[in-house]
Amino acid sequence: MKLIHFPFAIFCFLITFSGFSQEEKKEKRFKIHTVAFYNLENLFDTINDTTKFDEASPIMEMKANREEVYVKKVKNMARVIADIGADVTGNTPAVIGVCEVENRQVLVDVVNDPLLLAKDYGIIHYESPDARGIDVALLYQKSLFKPISHGSYEVKIYDNKTRKRKHTRDQLLVSGELDGDLIHVIVNHWPSRSGGEARSRPNRVAAAGVSKYLKDSLMVKDPYAKIFIMGDLNDDPTNESVKGVLNAKNNKEDVELKDIYNPYENMFTKKGLGTTAYRDAWSLFDQIMFTKELIKKDDYSSFRFYRAGIHNKQYLTNKRGRWKGYPFRSFADGGFSDGFSDHFPVYVHLIKEVVE
Repeated sequence: MKLIHFPFAIFCFLITFSGFSQEEKKEKRFKIHTVAFYNLENLFDTINDTTKFDEASPIMEMKANREEVYVKKVKNMARVIADIGADVTGNTPAVIGVCEVENRQVLVDVVNDPLLLAKDYGIIHYESPDARGIDVALLYQKSLFKPISHGSYEVKIYDNKTRKRKHTRDQLLVSGELDGDLIHVIVNHWPSRSGGEARSRPNRVAAAGVSKYLKDSLMVKDPYAKIFIMGDLNDDPTNESVKGVLNAKNNKEDVELKDIYNPYENMFTKKGLGTTAYRDAWSLFDQIMFTKELIKKDDYSSFRFYRAGIHNKQYLTNKRGRWKGYPFRSFADGGFSDGFSDHFPVYVHLIKEVVE
């Protein structure tokens, strides 16, 4: 496959499709965009919000240099976002879901960083009832993505013993046109594994049920809808929430009309890749899944899936010590490490043929 750079993020691919004769093989031009997700690891400001338990955030627990650390943290987040997918597209992500953000203002600071300012990112964010005050959000380049509608949807989970409600992150659904194509993006940050995987499993099953409900509701209106389910799921592609509730498939040939394809399952089971590490074991909690319409083989008149990846560049990994090879997180041992996040970002590239 030959990749030739063109201006305006238009690229030329030499693609060989099965069934084409040698004479029929020809060079085609495609637009290409990145759709991504990134856990920003405790992106909190330095202001004590009395309506939240933000005192437990790493930056608020610091005794000095909070403002200096905040500025560095924001710049580090902007650096990563600017880099995701750029080696292929020559551009920052057209659309990127994020989580572990305290409020809208921290995202305003990120998108106004010099590395991102010219991209003119819009922000879609809702305050959610999470006890620590962390939310999900969507960033989008205004020149490439036009929001049509968006909403926040609660996940109701309860303590196993007291049956009191445990407040967690809402899910964000955004519908809009990506360079002329209608897409829907569901951004998630499912409940953690606090208390153990088995004990906390029903919480993530409940969260998966909300995502499934949103996906199914969209597909009742349009069975061919292009829907992305993305986020830090705190579950691997093989766990019940993903394989059972969402019924995500790892083989394109098995994906039926209203099913979901998960390109990250094979990365996890066959290649041993992950996005976060704990106790010398990798997990692939950060995933982007999507509906069948995006994997049609021969029709590139609208955006189709090209490839998926984990943005695990060397600068995002620890170089030494007991955490060598792990994601280079921002906060460790009670202080700021000048790192990035304890999760690697994930992304998919979408392509659409340019008709002359």
